[in-house]
Amino acid sequence: MLFVEYPKCTTCQKAKKWLDDRGFEYEDRHIKEQNPTYDELKEWYDRSGLAIKKFFNTSGLLYKSMELKDKLADMSEDEQLRLLATDGMLVKRPIVVTEDKVLVGFKEEEWKKL
Repeated sequence: MLFVEYPKCTTCQKAKKWLDDRGFEYEDRHIKEQNPTYDELKEWYDRSGLAIKKFFNTSGLLYKSMELKDKLADMSEDEQLRLLATDGMLVKRPIVVTEDKVLVGFKEEEWKKL
């Protein structure tokens, strides 16, 4: 399992504790130091079944400063994925990737199904 996080993010810290408390083993990846690539994001998006907007960190400073709320509607999915691949701070976190699931953000009820 891959756990993609920003260590200073309190939601990521809660999610990591949740995984640790339940004995999950995972590869930990710092999203700012090792941003997901376009290919990774495309695969995760395709496998997740989520809307592409769910992959954006809509509460982040970068998202707001780039005024993406107004711009995303005019961008194709491919353009949005390419934009996400430019900076880890645009990507919602944490992300958990298993062989058959991709979870974005920490919602305990979804994670229990993991």
